[in-house]
Amino acid sequence: MSSHPGDVTQLLLAWSNGDRDALEDLLPVVYGELRHIAARYFLHERPGHTLQATGLVHEAYFKLVDQQRVRWQNRAQFFGVAAQVMRRILVDHARTRGAAKRGGGVTPVTLLDAAGGSPPRGVDVIALDAALTRLTSLYPEQGRLVELRFFGGLTIEETAEAMGISPATVKRQWTVARAWLLRDLEGEAQL
Repeated sequence: MSSHPGDVTQLLLAWSNGDRDALEDLLPVVYGELRHIAARYFLHERPGHTLQATGLVHEAYFKLVDQQRVRWQNRAQFFGVAAQVMRRILVDHARTRGAAKRGGGVTPVTLLDAAGGSPPRGVDVIALDAALTRLTSLYPEQGRLVELRFFGGLTIEETAEAMGISPATVKRQWTVARAWLLRDLEGEAQL
């Protein structure tokens, strides 16, 4: 991500302490980074997706700045919460689209294989959300990692920073979590 982490952290801390000017200064910095994350996500989407990167960013940003109970501590925490918000928005959007069409109308997405290996596989975002919820109940750290990588669009290094672990650990856990999710999703498809 492009901005200096300390700048974002200082602005978040000032905003948490009631400085409304800090929020105005923060907006262009984090908006650009959120837009970049959303754009990376939508690179792997089908053409004509009814939710666009700009819409996702606007909705996520307004939900983030409306957070009254969050005491912002640093940039990594902010983008971790942003990943959760984006996940909820994408899942809600997929559910709404599915409810609007007879027969479901799932939204296909790609589970990115950042660790290398097999080609990406298409899954629907609602099934992925359910599988991710199951993974998180068993392995919370791996669930958070997938949320940051897939829904938040963070790189290996950004995920390591957000979670306070090494990039090598992120790579290992991403490989294991991805395999677990693929196995779970394949099992769900066979039911």
